[in-house]
Amino acid sequence: MSARPSFASAVVTGGAGFIGSHLVEHLCSVGCRVTVVDDLSTGSRSNLGSSPAELVVADVADPAVAPVFASAEMVFHLAVRNVRASLTKPAENLAVNAAGTLAVLEAMRQGGRGRFVYVSSSEVYGDAPVEVFHEDVLPSPTTVYGAGKLAGEHVALAYHRSYGMDSRVIRPFNHYGPRSHFEGDSGEVIPKFVLRALAGRELVVHGDGSQTRDFSYVGDTPPWFVRIAEHSALVGCTVNVGTGREVSVSRLAAAVLAATGSRSTVRHGEPRPGDLPRLLAGTSRLREAMPDFALPTTLEEGIAATIEWFRGFDAEALLEREVSRTWE
Repeated sequence: MSARPSFASAVVTGGAGFIGSHLVEHLCSVGCRVTVVDDLSTGSRSNLGSSPAELVVADVADPAVAPVFASAEMVFHLAVRNVRASLTKPAENLAVNAAGTLAVLEAMRQGGRGRFVYVSSSEVYGDAPVEVFHEDVLPSPTTVYGAGKLAGEHVALAYHRSYGMDSRVIRPFNHYGPRSHFEGDSGEVIPKFVLRALAGRELVVHGDGSQTRDFSYVGDTPPWFVRIAEHSALVGCTVNVGTGREVSVSRLAAAVLAATGSRSTVRHGEPRPGDLPRLLAGTSRLREAMPDFALPTTLEEGIAATIEWFRGFDAEALLEREVSRTWE
């Protein structure tokens, strides 16, 4: 078990979602009292299982929930509308990802006591012309989602510079694992590949499959989020969290087929609008602050754990909630 954190309580926005629920699970396991604020638009009560965390069902911008943030000792802000949703509902996406962040920070400023961790996204880098994405690369987002997350970053750090708030920004690269989203416009590539392979359906690759991502297993990152939140040298800083290894979507499809033993075929469809050709995390800043930083789960191990999770469900029934062209 990881060491007990220096804070006794924490608020996790979006804590009933995929990454958020794993962070909540970790915080509870190390003795932290946790309050989850989630409107359940994409999150689920079932993700929290038997967690002792208190669930407040609310939009983070709702004035009624402001006292929760004002009195918080630590806030991990993960509430978000995803990148695919930004293609069909850009105004709503920007409102949640940027203005929602401002609402949380202003409530905290009025309270005058809490620390704030903004969990951003590697999507802010967009199509910046570099091989490895380090934090000092000038972001060039290609979607409203990426632009909104970048705006949230700037607001979080502006509250540090203007008001002295203890705020930091984490840019996680692509997460996967148990509880990952497969449904609707939230559907991610690995769980969709896994379910289609288990059901014997073709795997759909949007584009030629050469696009790469830096995939992090969701069970590896929560302890690092907490350590980043506690590290005094990272106040007012932005740090990447990723493996430093990139995997193409074509290789990913092959790995899922091999792990499931599926005879499914692979079909290439049209590219997704705003899709990025590659994302690879540069983690030198985090390693400088924490030389022992590592995300140990290999892609093969993580895919196996994801498959095991989804074997507990009816793949055909879950696929009824899948949307292939998530940008429409």
